[in-house]
Amino acid sequence: MTIIYRCQLELHDSLYFATREIGRLYETEPVLHNYALCYALGLVDSEVYSTTVSEEHSYRYFCPEQIPKYEEHLTPLNRQGIYVTPARAVNYATVLNTWKYANNNYHVEMEKTQKNIPSFGRAKEIAPESQFEFFVISQKLINFPKWIRLGKWASKAELTVEELPKAKRHQLAEFTVSYPLNPLDVMFTHQVLSYDTVNMPPVSLIRNVRIRGEFYTCEGLKEDFKLPALMQYRFRG
Repeated sequence: MTIIYRCQLELHDSLYFATREIGRLYETEPVLHNYALCYALGLVDSEVYSTTVSEEHSYRYFCPEQIPKYEEHLTPLNRQGIYVTPARAVNYATVLNTWKYANNNYHVEMEKTQKNIPSFGRAKEIAPESQFEFFVISQKLINFPKWIRLGKWASKAELTVEELPKAKRHQLAEFTVSYPLNPLDVMFTHQVLSYDTVNMPPVSLIRNVRIRGEFYTCEGLKEDFKLPALMQYRFRG
């Protein structure tokens, strides 16, 4: 049995992560990566964490090293039959914050200096009350949290989940996906014909995708809903 959940996120804080850096401007793209959503939803198995950090620490509160381990953490979701898509913005606004700091070489390197030159930067963030949408495809029932945290500032977001009507799987056909996708997760099971790229780490996403392969629809929906089947977390060719 395949269950498809439609998930809606509403921000209660401004959301910041550096999708791109343009000089002193750090911009947040209104797209949420599916890797980040897996962690935010609490779907990454705590037992996997225990093999990568000491018993005294948990990634939920403390990260002893700045080395991402996406493959190690997300591959178990394939065995559980759970897949989270990236999220698109349904309704959003942005805010621009300016921050300033002073030259502190004399603190870091004990250098003598006669100048204290201030510098600045700008962060373009997604504003509170912005809304995002994504999907979770699962082979079992999932209990979702009502509140999650996202981004560099652990911004608070409210999660609303709807279980879609019975999912139906269709055989090979060409179709268009109006939701962002992770290309690594579809390129080995589908033929990707055309797309637009969303440049963002750690893996750039694609949207407005024309694709050929198996897909899901849901009975009774008025909208033209098609979601690729067979999506899994993949990290190598």
